[in-house]
Amino acid sequence: MTKIEFNTLVLRQASSLRSYALHFTHDADDANDLVQDTMLKAITYYNKFKEGTNLKGWLYTIMKNTFINNYRRFVKMSTFVTKSDEISSPNLVFSSTKNQGEAKFVMDDIKRALDRLPADYYVPFTMYFEGHKYHEIADHLTIPIGTVKTRIHVARKLLKKNLKAYDNGVAKPIYAEN
Repeated sequence: MTKIEFNTLVLRQASSLRSYALHFTHDADDANDLVQDTMLKAITYYNKFKEGTNLKGWLYTIMKNTFINNYRRFVKMSTFVTKSDEISSPNLVFSSTKNQGEAKFVMDDIKRALDRLPADYYVPFTMYFEGHKYHEIADHLTIPIGTVKTRIHVARKLLKKNLKAYDNGVAKPIYAEN
C-alpha cells in the first residue's frame, strides 16, 4: 500500500474518529484537536501499520494513547505551574491575613472556654466529642443517659456563650484576659 492510499483510508475514518474523540473530551474543539493529533501520528507512522489488520482499531488505539498521554502531561504541568487565577489580588490579601498565629489564638480561646466548664459538664462533653456514645458515657460516669444528654446540651450552650465572638463564622478578635 502506498502512502497516498494509506492517507486516503485514514482521512475516510475522520468522522468516526471525531465521535470517538468526543467520548473522551466532551468538548468539540478538544475532540477536533485530538482527531488531528491522531491523524498526524497515523500518517507519520504509517510504516508501523500492518496491511490487512484493522485500521479503525489501530487509529482508535492511537487516539486513546494520545488522549491518556496528553492528560498525564496536563496533570503533571498543572501541579508545577501556578495559574494566574490562583494568585489574584483578593487571594493574596486573604492568604496574607490568614496564618497559623490566628489559628493558635482561636484554639487558645476554645481551650479556655472548655476549661471554664464545670467538671460535671466538661467530662461528658469531652467524652462525647472524642466519639463516645451516650450509653458509654453514662456507664463510665454511672449516671442516667438523660443526665448525660442534658449535660452535653448545657455544655454546648455554655461554650457557645463563651465563644460568642466567633458566631456566624466571622472571627472577631478576643483579647487575652489579664
